[in-house]
Amino acid sequence: MAILTKDQILNADDLKTETVFVEQWGGEVILRTMKAYERDRFEDSMFKGRGKNRHENMENLRARFLALIIIDDKGKSLFTSSQDVRDLGNKSAAALDFLFDKGRKLNGMSDQDVEDLTTDLDDAQGEDSLSD
Repeated sequence: MAILTKDQILNADDLKTETVFVEQWGGEVILRTMKAYERDRFEDSMFKGRGKNRHENMENLRARFLALIIIDDKGKSLFTSSQDVRDLGNKSAAALDFLFDKGRKLNGMSDQDVEDLTTDLDDAQGEDSLSD
């Protein structure tokens, strides 16, 4: 097997999409994979505060995630503003749960990934400061 060059890696078509039917909405939506920096930013948004004040931010989590990955047929994001995200969060929980699960699978995100993030937070909060 050949070793890839930088150009081959950077030019690889690794951003995939999946069209799924949403029963509650009576139609299809297109989901896409996130870019690595988008996933990092999303994972960071799962928390608020710094240091000992850092805590989980689960508010409107499904809508925030789906706003990143739902696109139109031209590849453009459908939900771009914070108001769009709030509006999406007011839709059926069943529809958002369905899409959230599909989007997580498409993006290679497991329950273990989320658990690892929250475990890291719990560990960091439990550590004593060296300056005390």
